[in-house]
Amino acid sequence: MKRAERLHALSEVLRRSGARGVSAERLAGEFEVSVRTIKRDLDALENSGAPLWSRPGPGGGYGLLSGASLPPISLSPAQAVALMAAVSAAPDAPYADLATAGVKKILDVLDPRTRARADELAHRIWVNKAQSSSRAIRSALEEAMAEQRVVRIRYTSKTGATTTRSVEPVLFASNNGIWYFIGWCQMRDAIRWFIASRIEQATVTTTACSGHTVQEVGEPPANARPVHGQAG
Repeated sequence: MKRAERLHALSEVLRRSGARGVSAERLAGEFEVSVRTIKRDLDALENSGAPLWSRPGPGGGYGLLSGASLPPISLSPAQAVALMAAVSAAPDAPYADLATAGVKKILDVLDPRTRARADELAHRIWVNKAQSSSRAIRSALEEAMAEQRVVRIRYTSKTGATTTRSVEPVLFASNNGIWYFIGWCQMRDAIRWFIASRIEQATVTTTACSGHTVQEVGEPPANARPVHGQAG
């Protein structure tokens, strides 16, 4: 991993660690470098304007001040286009609209030369955007998942049977290009996989989920893994 990439990844680890922070030893182990190298990286982040804090002694470590924003991280034209391509190719992915907005924010802060090169490269990538499902339905499913509230859905199965169910959202999953909404179906009293495009209506209720976990879904398909592990 190049140093610029490591600094960006390091800042993200610090941000996610919150108020508890993370030790230099743990960071060194995660990035497979020496503690000395990590401390040099931390100095570089602080010198670039990142609002770092440190806490000495047992249980101490490093973190980012709450609510602080990070200094902009430079991207290569290829990295910028990779983000554009990934978002454009998955319009039905959960939170795709937010991802699109995020990519636009990143592109807006690129220096003009990099932005121009990224725009030129982007014209060399074509994406066939499949017909997406209803934005209102996807928004309801996304809200229910994020807020962990029961959602009422009208669903038509492969056999053509239409039912209305109350579902406690557990996770989204993509398998062989098909997005699934997976949750605890109160009608069946069991975990069920719903093809997202077959959900014809979705309404978020005020009822909180009862706490069903991802582990109850079982093992993911052989070629699937959580999105937070995609960069490994």
